[in-house]
Amino acid sequence: MTGSTPVSEIGERSLIKRLSGIFNNGCNPDVRIGSGTDDCAVVDISGDEYLVVTTDMLHRKTDFPLQMTPWQIGWMSAAVNLSDVASMGARPIGFLSAMGFSKDTDISFVEEISRGMDDCAKFCGTSVIGGDIDTHDELTITGTALGKVKKSELLTRKGVRIGDKVCVTGFAGSAGAALHAIEKNITIPGSLLNKLLTPIPCVNEAMKLASSGAVTCMMDTSDGLAMSLHDLADINGVGFRIYESMLPVHEDLGNYVTSDPDEQTDFALYTGGDFELLFTVSPDKLEEARAACNLSIIGEVVEQTVGIRIERKEGTDLSINRKGYLQLGD
Repeated sequence: MTGSTPVSEIGERSLIKRLSGIFNNGCNPDVRIGSGTDDCAVVDISGDEYLVVTTDMLHRKTDFPLQMTPWQIGWMSAAVNLSDVASMGARPIGFLSAMGFSKDTDISFVEEISRGMDDCAKFCGTSVIGGDIDTHDELTITGTALGKVKKSELLTRKGVRIGDKVCVTGFAGSAGAALHAIEKNITIPGSLLNKLLTPIPCVNEAMKLASSGAVTCMMDTSDGLAMSLHDLADINGVGFRIYESMLPVHEDLGNYVTSDPDEQTDFALYTGGDFELLFTVSPDKLEEARAACNLSIIGEVVEQTVGIRIERKEGTDLSINRKGYLQLGD
């Protein structure tokens, strides 16, 4: 067929944007946020609450390192979705999973995946409430997570104001550094390895931030800090100034993976899988945000004309590129 374009040429985000144009036709008044614009869709279900819904598909070859146990595969499958629910400030209320296995998969393997999935759901205050099983050439797991949030506390990617402080939870680049270490046969401690193999959704931190009234926008950093900053800049029409000296990099990244400060910054900016929260806070409400959770201030919101830039420790000022963890050829 002439004029055809393979999906690998346009990348995941461009394809999502095209498909969202098909799905978001405005015919359902209960849908307040539709597909492709945030971490979750938002549905009006009552006078004071929204339902948030998200789904994600994971594959053996591209998403689960060979070092992962079946239990960790199950945990990861739930965590990636429950992290999206958290990023909206919502309380998880259920998790569903459709799993595809080859016909010769051992039953104990499937049971361990299910236990990991169930343990992650319970850790986040919810449970596995259903799903489907089918045969598939490659291990494939599609998860769907549901959550509820007060309308007054819903957090989205939109709402940034110039002058807001840019904040993150946890450390940046740990999961990416762990993956690099595995690929290079570098022995690393559990402080890094667990970030890759058993990521913890920031559910409690997110709900406390939502109720604090201090946060103006939020998303998770599963695709990397740099990519997340570009996503927020695009939807809000702003720029960001980030300070290298303020990036929270775990000391074990420098002790075990690389002592090069430039490489440490690259891990922090351009690798994904940390599932931390990236959010902006009104300067006059920083104390409320600090009371909600442990956070690091890494920069501030600036005008769009400035771009998305990082001030290096030696004083140089560089653009932060739009790159991170992507699929479909990006």
